[in-house]
Order: sequence, then structure tokens, then C-alpha cells
Amino acid sequence: METAARKRPIHLGDHVRRMRTALGVKQAALATELGTTQQNISRIEQEEEVDDVTLERIAKALGVSAEAIKNFREDGDMFHIEHMHDHASAGKGNFNQCTFNPLDKLIEVMDENKKLYERLLQSERDKVELLERIIKEK
Repeated sequence: METAARKRPIHLGDHVRRMRTALGVKQAALATELGTTQQNISRIEQEEEVDDVTLERIAKALGVSAEAIKNFREDGDMFHIEHMHDHASAGKGNFNQCTFNPLDKLIEVMDENKKLYERLLQSERDKVELLERIIKEK
């Protein structure tokens, strides 16, 4: 008695999750890259079907092709995925490198806040001076 091997339908959401996990990318990081929420990524990963546009955007953000996600096999593709991730460019898909010095940004923001505060303080001094002149003229 011969039985045909029954193929399970592709669960693209599960493939997205497994690819993201294999690359070491958190849902929140992927959501930020795509301009959406972590909850939305979670919902996508639970869906059996993912539309082509969404799959392309996710693939681009992860630095892989949509075909790599569709054909994801955890056993044979692991080395290839790790190799791709290790050699990812500094652009999309590289979630582990900061392209700026956070301390420089912090100092820059603090300087801007100081300038804003000084302008606000000067504006208040000008108001007080104007009010004092008005009171003296009466």
C-alpha cells in the first residue's frame, strides 16, 4: 500500500518568526525597522499567509530575500543565514551596529536644550522689562 507524502502547507508567518529568530532580531527591532508595532509583527508571525508586499518589506528589513523566508528550513539554512548575517552591510538588516556615537547625540541634545532654555529665559526677561515700563508710564 503506497501513500503519497502529504506536504504541510507553508506557514509563512512561522517562517518569518524562525528567520527573524535565527538572525537574532527581536520583534521590537523589526517593528521599528518597518515603522510598525511589535504587536503587529507578532500578529504577522501567527498568520499562515503573508501578502507579498509585506513579505518583501520584512525580507528587506532582515537583509534576506523573500524566497529565503518562503523556503526557510531550519536545518540546512542555518549556516547560510549566519554567514549572511555576519557579512551584512551597514544598511538594512544590520540591527547590531550603531551608526553614531550615543554620547555625542546626548551632548548635542543637551546643548540644544540649553539654547532653548536660554532663549525662553531671555523672552521672559524681555516681558518683565516691558511690563515694568508700562507700569512706570501709568
